Amino acid sequence: MNDWEIQEAAHRFALLSDPTRLRILHTVMERGELSVHEIAEAAHVSRFNTSAHLNRLAAGGLVARRREASTVYYRVDDRQLPQICESMCESLRARARASAAAASPAAASF
Repeated sequence: MNDWEIQEAAHRFALLSDPTRLRILHTVMERGELSVHEIAEAAHVSRFNTSAHLNRLAAGGLVARRREASTVYYRVDDRQLPQICESMCESLRARARASAAAASPAAASF
């Protein structure tokens, strides 16, 4: 990785490090293009916080927005994002399985 890639990756990971932003992104990835109101309702986040998080995600290139009259709609704008999230989730599931197996009584008898 060159310095630019390291800086950009760090910025992207920082955007993804907030649980509320992840919940918002998950909602948009699962449901497709939605208004701020629809995202806020589905993600159980206030409209104000949803809008602030979406602005940061848009500035980081993870989501795109489109305005229709007074309503703003957001969609995922990075085609790699679902794959990145799925890879992370699979890693977490594998780690949880390994921890559970190590903690089971059968594993202790070996």
